[in-house]
Amino acid sequence: MKAEFGPEAPETRQVIRMAERHPDIRTEVHVIRGSMRTLTEIYLLGPTASISSEPFEEFPAVEKVIRIRERYRTVGRHEGQAEAVGFEYNGVHFSQDSFFLFPGVCAVDTRENLEATFRALRAAGISTTRAGAYKPRTSPYDFQGHGAKCLPWTFELAGKYGIRVIAMEVTSESHVDEIHDALAAAGNPTGVMLQIGTRNAQNFELLKSVGSQQEFPVLFKRGMGITLEESLNAVEYVASGGNHRIVFGLRGMKTNLGDPHRNFVDFAMVPVVKRLTRMPVCIDPSHSVGKRTLAPDGLTDIHHVTAQGVIAGANMVLVDFHPNPEEALCDGPQALTPPELEHFVRDAQLVRDAYLQRLKLKNELG
Repeated sequence: MKAEFGPEAPETRQVIRMAERHPDIRTEVHVIRGSMRTLTEIYLLGPTASISSEPFEEFPAVEKVIRIRERYRTVGRHEGQAEAVGFEYNGVHFSQDSFFLFPGVCAVDTRENLEATFRALRAAGISTTRAGAYKPRTSPYDFQGHGAKCLPWTFELAGKYGIRVIAMEVTSESHVDEIHDALAAAGNPTGVMLQIGTRNAQNFELLKSVGSQQEFPVLFKRGMGITLEESLNAVEYVASGGNHRIVFGLRGMKTNLGDPHRNFVDFAMVPVVKRLTRMPVCIDPSHSVGKRTLAPDGLTDIHHVTAQGVIAGANMVLVDFHPNPEEALCDGPQALTPPELEHFVRDAQLVRDAYLQRLKLKNELG
């Protein structure tokens, strides 16, 4: 619909009535709130192949009619026809044009380490981070995270150091409620982006749950051993529930081609996901590479892999950082250290600037 016609407008209801006159057709209305524009979209569900688009195109209140090309109809671009408006959360704008670094602890361990992390991020000019309270692990004997008991002081420290968004993994619907309650009790000093980890990429009940709530945006990590198509269909569960504030995360794939890295790096998919969908794209170099190994040029593999994703247009970088990696209870060997943080931030921005120069060159040459 055109911008001035929202979901309750008489013109919108008229389009719906016209659509539902066709046999076996039902409709859904989705409202996608971007930072600059809100989209009202009416979906025709059922045997639509024989329905002509012309009557809808001639309707004065309709801006555009899109013939769905992919199964992931809500997040899809459908050959560039659907607009990618992005979204704003807690003062931070996420889109296919934005760029943010999310350095932080894979799992919250102690108050002292978390405060040192947030202090280092503030000194580096960073207000977005990762911090895991709930950690699904391969072994039941590994540290599973402190859970809800660390949320009060995690949110308190985030507010103290100006953290605006924390990417935090959840593995059940109860975790969403616990985060909501702890944030409210702390006075909402920060924001949380719910992370769906790779192990839960096809946990459809969890996806439906985070899709049905509108409070928190979602970072969906690609399944470690499934196709991109399967992952995009899985993230559609979130969007079809009504939550369109989604970032798609690439974190490497589980394959025997991964050695010597922890996972096979799949960052060549950055432009592919941006072409196929309306979602901003995140990369996770830490879980792709798995360790801070130095290349002969003195840069770590994590630096090089990050650059590969950023030069291809990644909008977000989720990277492990810990003030004392030897004390980390989860993924310490792959965490950046305080002396490495400034270099990583400046190097990532250097590559981002190079990506913007690539776009400028493309525009200059037509």
